[in-house]
Amino acid sequence: MSFAKADTLIELATLAASRRHGITLDDVTERFAVSHRTAQRMLHQMELTFPDAETRFDGEGRKRWTLATAALRDLLTLTPDELAALDHAAEALARGGETREADALARLKDKILALVPRDRARRLETDHEALLEAQGFVARPGPRPKADAGVAEILSEAIKACRVVEIVYSPRNRARTTSRVMPYGLLAGMRRYLVVKAEGRTEPSLRAIDRIVEARLTDESFIRDEAFDLAAFAKRSFGAFQSPQEYGETVWRFTPAAADHARDFIFHPDQLLTTEADGALTVRFHAAGHLEMAWHLYMWGDKVEVLAPEALRMMVEAHRRNDWPAMP
Repeated sequence: MSFAKADTLIELATLAASRRHGITLDDVTERFAVSHRTAQRMLHQMELTFPDAETRFDGEGRKRWTLATAALRDLLTLTPDELAALDHAAEALARGGETREADALARLKDKILALVPRDRARRLETDHEALLEAQGFVARPGPRPKADAGVAEILSEAIKACRVVEIVYSPRNRARTTSRVMPYGLLAGMRRYLVVKAEGRTEPSLRAIDRIVEARLTDESFIRDEAFDLAAFAKRSFGAFQSPQEYGETVWRFTPAAADHARDFIFHPDQLLTTEADGALTVRFHAAGHLEMAWHLYMWGDKVEVLAPEALRMMVEAHRRNDWPAMP
């Protein structure tokens, strides 16, 4: 067996051991991007290699494979890239103001390292530090949103426990308000927003995290609306903020000079790209948040034209510069 196939087999075994209910053929095809036939061969090889692999059929008649973790203990290794990925994830969370989750990742990293044999850990840490330095991790510039750790912790607990939270909100240029809301989740973009259902309202709305000056966890619980899909709700935004009045089809046309560069961007998960006869690129998607769109479009100078909606076109038309030395 080649080293590549051995690594894949260990990864497959790790997947089987990490899932309490085991894995199915569909799990393997999705994880390794292989056909069902190839997935069957891989699982058969796992059964031959690991005698304590077990199979059973679940309530829906699907075959599941499980594996005792003891069989993998001496085969698993931790790589500098995996450690660096944890650090990058923790940094991204911290920069987004999610300090509680960043701290949880840091503790997870410590627990993982505690399980690594000392001689292996010393070599690992040396390579890990070199990798972080090469990737510029230690000095990552750029603005970050302000975050109140105490408020963030209360909101995190309220989301997980489905508890009503009382917040004091201080919107710009308006008076502070106090309200009781049911928190459903968070959206992270240039700024972070709390997705809430407010008392007396049926539609979800947003509260900028940095404008919540106080938060108090109440003893009142609530039942989440099972029909609400946070991922689907997030897709209605270009960035993080959204307005129901602004939601609709958005069409941008990038010039032939910018088309190849624009193809490297995912402007929206459901975007539709069309290459025009002259080499220009048209991007279509449905979303809201004209101001965040304008912030992004400004970086492209005169290399992009807004075809729809008209309100966004009017917002950016006078600000399309032709002297930017580079594109985003």
